[in-house]
Amino acid sequence: MSETPQDPSGTTHQFQNFAAQATPDKSGPNVALIVGALVVLAIVAVAAVAIVMAV
Repeated sequence: MSETPQDPSGTTHQFQNFAAQATPDKSGPNVALIVGALVVLAIVAVAAVAIVMAV
């Protein structure tokens, strides 16, 4: 009773299903980066106004 050895990595069909499930790269803008830059800009603007008002 000999069995055909199975490939532990699976079949080509299983690999193709796995590859099709891969998440696509995001091509849009990074919202967190934009929001962070706006927050930093707002802090700098408030600091500049405070310095001008103090003079």
